Amino acid sequence: MKALERYFEFEKYGTNMKTEVLAGITTFMTMAYILFVNPMILSDAMGKEAFDSLVAVTALAAGFTTILMGIYAKKPFALAPGMGLNAYFAYTVAPKYGWRVALAAVFVEGIIFIILSVTKVRSAIIHAIPLSQKYAVGAGIGLFLTFIALNDMGLLTATTKDGVLALTDLNASVLATKQGVLFFFGLLLAGVLISLRIKGALLISILTTSVIGWVTGAAPWPENLFSTPDISYTFMQMDLHGLLNVGALGVVFAFFMVDFFDTLGTVTGLSAKAGFLTKDGKVPDADKVLLTDAIGTTLGAVLGTSTVTTYIESAAGIEEGGRTGMTALVTGLLFLGIGLFIAPLAGAIPTFATAPALIIVGYYMLSAIKEVDFSDPTEAIPAFLVLITIPFTYSVADGIGMGFISYTVLKVFNGRWKEVHPLMYVLTLVFIVYFAYLAGVF
Repeated sequence: MKALERYFEFEKYGTNMKTEVLAGITTFMTMAYILFVNPMILSDAMGKEAFDSLVAVTALAAGFTTILMGIYAKKPFALAPGMGLNAYFAYTVAPKYGWRVALAAVFVEGIIFIILSVTKVRSAIIHAIPLSQKYAVGAGIGLFLTFIALNDMGLLTATTKDGVLALTDLNASVLATKQGVLFFFGLLLAGVLISLRIKGALLISILTTSVIGWVTGAAPWPENLFSTPDISYTFMQMDLHGLLNVGALGVVFAFFMVDFFDTLGTVTGLSAKAGFLTKDGKVPDADKVLLTDAIGTTLGAVLGTSTVTTYIESAAGIEEGGRTGMTALVTGLLFLGIGLFIAPLAGAIPTFATAPALIIVGYYMLSAIKEVDFSDPTEAIPAFLVLITIPFTYSVADGIGMGFISYTVLKVFNGRWKEVHPLMYVLTLVFIVYFAYLAGVF
């Protein structure tokens, strides 16, 4: 016990074992919904027969990577397959190239991230991106998740053609069904619990709504609660050869950009909440945090899930006093100890119970837009373009590109070109090339 306290520097951060353990449990409770939601989303692309494997894979990826974050980076940050990133995987990349090629793209992205993290290039780029763009990307992904939830419920029928969103139907009749009523019950229950600051609000909402659905016959009861984990369906299924054949360079780039900025905003926000930021706004040990995140992405692809990233829900544990890697260690062990064995229970969780969680996560992510200075058009207009482009094109990468290009152009034409970091000019050119690639210019 004393050795752990010394290793994690409890005295330095003014914490103790009880506080750290409770913080770790709180973080797990807050983000355990991913064990139900991630398999639901990815199985839409991989097939329903992949669901059980995806539950175990989600638990393994989250557990091992979070433990690594605790032991190596010594930060109270938890990781799991990212919301938004899994949606991009399932609804944009996989339908076009196949899910095995999508896994290969995630794997290659992870290797690139490892190289950039080791060479500290990733840290340099992080400091080059304007805050308004960081906030806008997170907010845009929040709207994207909300669209997906409404689509899953059948309230909104959304399709994409040539990357453009088409809203083909607004089905109000869903509201008159048991499933529709329970969907709104779950949404309101989550809202009430969150407003009362109840820990694990999303998990409580999912499980409560599911049980009511089973009792009322709106969804079938689970045949079993636990099972032996089996990841054979997804393990080592990356199609690297296929990735080269289809020339999916843009896919790797898109995963790269989305993961890059998702992690960027999350790590910065969590560090600020925990009081880790230096006087000049930098994150201590950022290289270790980013390398852990990159290893998680690579490991996740090998296991068979979309990009693993640092979770903003870690803020719940930080709020409970968690300040060291011990918090992450506890969270990771819970993912391995519980998540690996609940595939039958997760498979019985109905869509009307998980869709409210997607919407609430969307709300959390959208709230970041309040940090943008709307009194400055050179900051606000590019942020707004990011916000609307991501959901309306069903592409996070397109939204990022629209934001970067417009930000740079507006700053230059307002004579404020010095406010733009030199690396932003490079990234703007990269996105211009990216859009030209998508347009078939070369």
